[in-house]
Amino acid sequence: MRLAALRSGAMSTSKIRVAVVFGGRSSEHAISCATASGVLGAIDRDRFEVVPIGISPQGEWVLAADDPDRWALGAGQESGPVVGAEQGAVMVPFGDGSKPLLVRSAGQVPRELASVDVVFPLLHGPFGEDGTVQGLLELAGLPYVGSGVLASAVGMDKHFMKAVLRDAGLPVGRSVTVSRQWWARAPQEVEQAAAQLGWPVFVKPSRAGSSVGISKVDGPDDLAKAIAVAQGHDPKVLIEEAISGREIECAVLGGREGGRPRVTAPGEIAIGQDGGFYDFEAKYFDTGEVELLYPAPVPQEISEQAQELAVATFEALDCEGLARVDFFYTDSGQLLVNEINTMPGFTPYSMFPMLWQRTGMTYAELISELI
Repeated sequence: MRLAALRSGAMSTSKIRVAVVFGGRSSEHAISCATASGVLGAIDRDRFEVVPIGISPQGEWVLAADDPDRWALGAGQESGPVVGAEQGAVMVPFGDGSKPLLVRSAGQVPRELASVDVVFPLLHGPFGEDGTVQGLLELAGLPYVGSGVLASAVGMDKHFMKAVLRDAGLPVGRSVTVSRQWWARAPQEVEQAAAQLGWPVFVKPSRAGSSVGISKVDGPDDLAKAIAVAQGHDPKVLIEEAISGREIECAVLGGREGGRPRVTAPGEIAIGQDGGFYDFEAKYFDTGEVELLYPAPVPQEISEQAQELAVATFEALDCEGLARVDFFYTDSGQLLVNEINTMPGFTPYSMFPMLWQRTGMTYAELISELI
């Protein structure tokens, strides 16, 4: 979070005015809307005045409905909630942050909204979680929840994230980064590099989340298809070794007044007996294939090591505000950092709020703490 003080006289009421921004241009548009649904339904309205701003799949900023049900994600939906025209286009003026937002409707003179005190960008994936919106808010002089431009960009790009973590001496799994050019020029070289990791491997977009575009590949015959699926979300693809072990996760909150980041004990994703992995359906719907355990049933020294590694990962990327750090706890007893999410989901099945709730911090209190 940009730690600028709230501007005196900027609020139209005694409440802090929060712009909740969601939707966006990425393939995780519906997940972002679902996260906004949770936040709009739980935010403390006695403390905060909320301005919901949606970003359409085409990138237009609009005044959105302040209705949690409108943005909820349902298992029976074919495509999920989508930000549309809503109530008028929103324009963000650049400068020192004291200027009001503008709303433009067809055939009308743009009108002013009162100034916003802080932005809560509930955006997942490219064009939101990757530093782009954070840069826009920096240019507009608006304080916001979460990591800054560089940490957001590095956290979104799995290739550079692993490079930074390796340089910081943190344990990560082996992987091969495949550019579109390399794949087009020398697919046999890519196949050989993947084979050196050992089959099976996981193929995923370098800059996407929510298990979008990920495939498990058991042999070379299926590699091309998996790369094509991943390239549908990002031209840069990561091939990762399959790690035999369990998945555990820690939730991190930035420290107050420069203090040490706060971290939960690890929770565990317990996969069903079908040999699957933690995919999109398992993350966001009650499929019966996963169980979330807190605290994770691991030895005390492993739990403490996971917490230390989570804080070290958070600080290696110079993160702020919040993050979820995911680990592999291997069969040999080793912890490997899988990835960091600088804007984890807030849906009812999301690990980040659940972990903090188990420590005694309610969903509403967590939102207030972040703001």
